[in-house]
Amino acid sequence: MHIKSLKVFCDVVRRRSFSRAAAENGLSQSGASQLVQQLEERLAVKLIDRSKRPFVLTPEGEVFYDGCRNLVERYDALEDRVRTLHEEVVGRVRVASIYSVGLHHMSRYIQDFLSQHPKANVRLEYLHPHRVYEAIEADKADLGLVSYPKSSRAIRAIHWRVEPMLLVCAPKHALAGRRRVAWRELHGQSFVGFDSELTIRREIDSVLGAHGVETQVAMEFDNIETIKRAIEIDAGVSLLPAPTVAREIDSGTLVAVPLEDNELVRPLGIIYRRGKQLNSTTRRFIELLQSESKSLETPLEPMLADAANAPEVSSAANQRAVTALAEQRAADRLGVGGRGETPPGEAHSREHWLVAGSPNT
Repeated sequence: MHIKSLKVFCDVVRRRSFSRAAAENGLSQSGASQLVQQLEERLAVKLIDRSKRPFVLTPEGEVFYDGCRNLVERYDALEDRVRTLHEEVVGRVRVASIYSVGLHHMSRYIQDFLSQHPKANVRLEYLHPHRVYEAIEADKADLGLVSYPKSSRAIRAIHWRVEPMLLVCAPKHALAGRRRVAWRELHGQSFVGFDSELTIRREIDSVLGAHGVETQVAMEFDNIETIKRAIEIDAGVSLLPAPTVAREIDSGTLVAVPLEDNELVRPLGIIYRRGKQLNSTTRRFIELLQSESKSLETPLEPMLADAANAPEVSSAANQRAVTALAEQRAADRLGVGGRGETPPGEAHSREHWLVAGSPNT
């Protein structure tokens, strides 16, 4: 029984597809099917029930998959250790990210990473927030980038960075020319908001409520890009993470207006599956994410020295305590506030794969 066969079996289960698993391993679909069939013949049991669509694992298949996944991970980690004795990163890292983080940050990170490690391979997938967690639990991704990172029995979450939230409006809006706006002046304003089930919406509503503000929600969307387009046509104002509107502010299609005592920020975190042995490529990528957060235009302080020693996110209150100091310093330099937390729970349901690096890895 070869490790290759076990890996193909695990990939078939993880991807829920023979064809996708075959492509991932440089095989034909029939080749992947034959490897799984050979495993079944060797074990004298059916691992996959092919009579159902989509296929499902048999009870024996469930047990075998749990054990194989651990074996394959341990072998990959061993192989990775041997390869890195030559100080060359040649492995793969699969990243699942909420859309706004991937769109506004990841292209630069991937380029920087591949310039340092040209033989590495990075796969980036944009997902709805809850699907990022699902991808990590199902081992469809090695690490996830989310807002409001949450630890669980299956997931470990570590702080990455935080972003100030800005009051944003159209250039012709009545508030656009103001040097500063009080929270109470948002009362009754037309507001372009996030969908009500998203965490960012609950956080914004909580802060507005704390200031006694009730807005008139004109539109609701599940992603930042659509919200920005609505603001540009003067459908209302909104509160958005600073990096996601930098381009529009520079071009003059949107205006950021300073809010008095703005305490609203969006924390971002890195998540991965508990017990998973992260290969050196994944660890190096995490190190790059954390180190480069120091040099971003939005002032930030590193949330942790490295993933191994990072404090877990256990509650919203703990996140506020951890991020308060960093965000206050960011506020002093940007003219905006500094405490609190807000994710962009943007729901981008379409999957998109970006494969960078060596196509054969």
